[in-house]
Amino acid sequence: MAINQEGVDGKAVEEAIGQALENFYVSLLQKIDKINIEDIMKRKNPYLYRAKAMQSAAEIVESVLSATVSSSEETIFGNCFFEPIAIAASGGSKALAEGVDIMVEDKKTNTMYAIAVKSGPSVFNADSKKRQEQNFNAARKLAQQAKARYEAYIGYCYGKKRPTGKGRPTIYRELAGQDFWYELTGERDFYLKIIDYMGTKPEQYLEQYRTSYNKASNRLIRQFTASFCDDDGSISWEKLVRFNSGYND
Repeated sequence: MAINQEGVDGKAVEEAIGQALENFYVSLLQKIDKINIEDIMKRKNPYLYRAKAMQSAAEIVESVLSATVSSSEETIFGNCFFEPIAIAASGGSKALAEGVDIMVEDKKTNTMYAIAVKSGPSVFNADSKKRQEQNFNAARKLAQQAKARYEAYIGYCYGKKRPTGKGRPTIYRELAGQDFWYELTGERDFYLKIIDYMGTKPEQYLEQYRTSYNKASNRLIRQFTASFCDDDGSISWEKLVRFNSGYND
């Protein structure tokens, strides 16, 4: 039986996706605009770039910029995209309990659902799993006070997660991808519909993203050249390695 017994409000889901995409691109573009080449090069391996025979500031900048944006967009997307969609799809509300994202009250069955929304299935270690269980136990007290049945879920919004017998949680269920969205909505193909609900909205941000990326690339090349190149524009590996090692005298 689906958590949302009233049926999915497609308009609410579409609006949630539109807002989530806007939040994603606003946050991503802000991140791109703030990237500083020296901050990045403190954490990078200069020997690797030399081993790859990189010859110019542009080559190194493209490598680090692409990697930084890729890492940032995964984190930003996971933080801002799925939760509002899951709230809209479930018909529930933003939870107040720590470590729980959505609360759904089914008055017909007197059941309270507590849902922790995660992006993909590889987010937990042993300590974080223990904290999540503690958070679910705290949320269960709210259900007990309301004299309601209580069900708890961790929902991974994409991918697959196979249940294991060893260490299997007893107070909550873990569902991933199609299984999670089906449990939430009662629609077997809802995980596919998310793509349809996006429509052409992502294309609206494409030009703005490209412009911001290109500006950042040009700015970082200038910064790299000023800090780590000789007068003829060639990379000074000595300057780069000394900076990375903390020796700038």
